[in-house]
Amino acid sequence: MIIRPFMPKDYAAVVEIGQRVYPEYPDTVEELRFIDTHRDPRCRFQRYVVEKDGRLVAYGQYDQFPTMYHPQKFDVSIHVDPDHQNQGIGSALYEHLMSELAPFDPRAIRARAREDHKHSVRFLIKRGFVELMRDWESHLDVQNFDFTPYEGHIERVESQGIRLVPISQLTRDPERDRKLYELENEILKDVPFPDQFTPMSFELYLKRHIQSPNLLPDAWYVALDGRSYVGTSSLWRSQARPKEIYTGLTGVRRPYRRRGIALALKLKCLAYAKAHGYRIIKTWNEIHNRPMLSINEQLGFIKQPAWITFIKELEGSVDASSD
Repeated sequence: MIIRPFMPKDYAAVVEIGQRVYPEYPDTVEELRFIDTHRDPRCRFQRYVVEKDGRLVAYGQYDQFPTMYHPQKFDVSIHVDPDHQNQGIGSALYEHLMSELAPFDPRAIRARAREDHKHSVRFLIKRGFVELMRDWESHLDVQNFDFTPYEGHIERVESQGIRLVPISQLTRDPERDRKLYELENEILKDVPFPDQFTPMSFELYLKRHIQSPNLLPDAWYVALDGRSYVGTSSLWRSQARPKEIYTGLTGVRRPYRRRGIALALKLKCLAYAKAHGYRIIKTWNEIHNRPMLSINEQLGFIKQPAWITFIKELEGSVDASSD
């Protein structure tokens, strides 16, 4: 067994391992490469692969997220091919990651596991991780969605002077991208995160969102009050599963809440998804985010197994030999 740094030639094998571990969330080489080439330069990141008998059987990485950046807090993830699990590969990779992190004197390590992957949950608990928060994944059957109970809702919102417009129709606004950036940052302040929210730079936002290959500009709706951007909801495509679509950020500025705007934006996105033949919409919400959960429950989203964020608090440098 050899643990070595990831190289560009490993993309296909890494994507294949990820799909075998979580077949419900397939990525493509293009998507992973796009993420890797649009990382925040202040965030430390390194990916490692495990070779066994000349074949890649696992990969793991440490990372820092620009939306909750702290120089001494890290996220780790480990994926082991199902045919090679329970052979000590994950444990060896974890020890390697912790050793590599030691020079950065980390204060905390986070990791995620889906609650029905019991072996992953046990792996983290055994190593001193404790639950920090949970996000429910929810699915909606798009083609069987009934708009009848919501007839007139969009019109009632628009009667307040609010316009619901896809960003594809806002290209004449020279400040469109900056307004989207500021709107989303304001909304994200109220979204539950495992740590304090920190905005990414505007330049990175442009690269990751506006220039994303998964962007659907006709499915990213903005609520306008005059020239002000006051609410947003978006859908993003999956390259590996053309009939599935993912919900991005949905939210409204504080002074405009409780006026039905968020629901109207979601209905606009649903209409787009149904008209374009999508089968399933997937979304994720922190289990105590009652305002957004209520909207999704009202629309008929069905809860799936939750994703658990774990944390391991550390004092001083990481000692990999202690785990």
